[in-house]
Amino acid sequence: MADLSLYRNIGIFAHVDAGKTTTTERILKLTGKIHKTGEVHDGQATTDFMEQEQERGITIQSAATTCFWKDHRLNIIDTPGHVDFTVEVYRSLKVLDGGVGVFCGSGGVEPQSETNWRYANESEVSRLIFVNKLDRIGADFYRVVKQVEDVLGANPLVMVLPIGREDGFIGVVDLLTRKAHVWPDPGNPEKFDITDVPEDMVDEVEEWREKLIEMAVEQDDDLMEQYLEGNEPSMDDIKRCIREGTRKLDFFPTYCGSAFKDKGIQLVLDAVVDYLPNPTEVDPQPLTDEAGEPTGEVATVDPEEPLRALAFKIMDDRFGALTFVRIYSGKLQKGDTILNSFTGKTERIGRMVEMHANDRAELDSAQAGDIIAIVGMKNVQTGHTLCDPKVPCTLEAMVFPEPVISIAVAPKDKGGAEKMGIAIGKMVAEDPSFRVETDEDSGETILKGMGELHLDVKVDILKRTYGVELEVGKPQVAYRETITTAIEDSYTHKKQSGGSGQFGKIDYRIKPGEPGSGFAFSSTVVGGNVPKEFFPAIEKGFQVMMEEGPIAGFPVLDVEIELYDGAFHAVDSSAIAFELAAKGAFRQSMPKAGAQLIEPIMKVDVFTPDDHVGDVIGDLNRRRGMIKDQDAGATGVRIKADVPLSEMFGYIGHLRTMTSGRGQFSMEFSHYMPCPQNVSDEVIAEVAERKKAG
Repeated sequence: MADLSLYRNIGIFAHVDAGKTTTTERILKLTGKIHKTGEVHDGQATTDFMEQEQERGITIQSAATTCFWKDHRLNIIDTPGHVDFTVEVYRSLKVLDGGVGVFCGSGGVEPQSETNWRYANESEVSRLIFVNKLDRIGADFYRVVKQVEDVLGANPLVMVLPIGREDGFIGVVDLLTRKAHVWPDPGNPEKFDITDVPEDMVDEVEEWREKLIEMAVEQDDDLMEQYLEGNEPSMDDIKRCIREGTRKLDFFPTYCGSAFKDKGIQLVLDAVVDYLPNPTEVDPQPLTDEAGEPTGEVATVDPEEPLRALAFKIMDDRFGALTFVRIYSGKLQKGDTILNSFTGKTERIGRMVEMHANDRAELDSAQAGDIIAIVGMKNVQTGHTLCDPKVPCTLEAMVFPEPVISIAVAPKDKGGAEKMGIAIGKMVAEDPSFRVETDEDSGETILKGMGELHLDVKVDILKRTYGVELEVGKPQVAYRETITTAIEDSYTHKKQSGGSGQFGKIDYRIKPGEPGSGFAFSSTVVGGNVPKEFFPAIEKGFQVMMEEGPIAGFPVLDVEIELYDGAFHAVDSSAIAFELAAKGAFRQSMPKAGAQLIEPIMKVDVFTPDDHVGDVIGDLNRRRGMIKDQDAGATGVRIKADVPLSEMFGYIGHLRTMTSGRGQFSMEFSHYMPCPQNVSDEVIAEVAERKKAG
């Protein structure tokens, strides 16, 4: 059996362009996994192996790879930084034990870093911080450390200090050993000199070292007492305290360097081994029942326990469907039969492979703590639990955000329709935040996703990977409907036409629910005027009707319905009669309850150079935006605003024009708000037009 204390399952995550993929490349080079480093900007990076990633120079899907450092096995996942693909970060964090957050030395803590950091906090993942690109103009390590404290509310534990700034950045001082690591030859990362601290830095190093030790010994009361009496703890004790504090998320060891110039990565790898937890040191995953409620049991990381594993990613490549699996407990052998607790079906394990980006090595067995891929599983989707058929269980499920934007697509020729159907089926399995439905009226295929870039990439994959030429409609916003006033109403469904009749009478109250509450149904009928067995049919009748609202046919949100009285007929009443009564009641009452259209509002985070702030704010106001906050940084201003999604199409083009190409922005769904009347009228007219045309 492998020794689990030598395992580290880590992810590398950050904002777009902070240098995650380059950092991963350097780690692979240093650990001997690859012999030639590929560059992102040349489209040569190992983990960015999709054509779309190479062209756009961004990471779209998380890639897994395994390498070794100082006899420790590192399973590394390189995740995307772009907000449209945060689902990739979220699901990777779910199965990792530790992470490296990469921040750009000049850009600092950017909008997307906050989202990823929040996800990592929710998943309780221990992290190191690596401040990258310190050789860039405007890079400032100390400013980024301050931002980590202020913006992320985190505690950075500074472990190294940079020597030199911008072009003059040549290496780092390791505060614990008081030694300088200097890289004289940029092309040779393995060759570095360990020298004494430069004279002009001695005082600064002592000051930061004292802060480091003070923060570390807080983890151990005895050591703290000794330290206050003037005895410095041993190196082993300090490292033990840092490891403990990192595991408890009390602080985050912080390093710096330049991945592109190969400076400072070795120290980060040492820190992964020294301070990030192994699989047995992380709180075990909770088990849940079928409804998703915790049972109080956990999946202890132990090869001797029954098998429990989570499928966290599905990927289709030239060798067939790959299911990425994190094994939490037990062992998995080739040829084993396992149970998918979500579908209740068993499957036999054919081939298991260890992934290195898109190459692979065959495996015969795997055990608790491993991240592997299984080839050719049929009915497994992201978030499904795989377990021992004799000991069924369910691991805590993953929750994915709802898509906010959709486009209609149609294949250009008849032959493309079938190809498109198969391709989209595979893509939906791979990406849980990507949904597809068919519009029954028009027969169009509607793709739904997290943003324009997200859908752009999906259409590109359909064209190139699957060879489907598409006609693409303009993006549509996911509008919803709701009501504004509470009403009481009554509805009777009666049908008498020979044979048995149908009868159901319901008295009910409809009122607006809390924002975000969805649909709630309750019953306060007393005295048996409507027998209990008909309640589910009434609820179902209302719920089915919520799919299409009275104004423009969008789904209805945030409505509470209370059934308080009614009547039934001993012979003619049935579940169907009451279901039809509820459907009729919905049609009759919704228009009376002040139905209105609501639209998705996005949390928009814009970064702009100082001289364009006025233009950017004016433009956001014109887009019906509400400015929430402005924060001036060293290189520009960050503006936070809430803006309706319908006003944000093509925004990146406008922003670049306004800021001479220097502006950046990210946005994510925040909440729904009522549409102004003129917008509402336009949407209703558009829907009517589409129906007429369809």
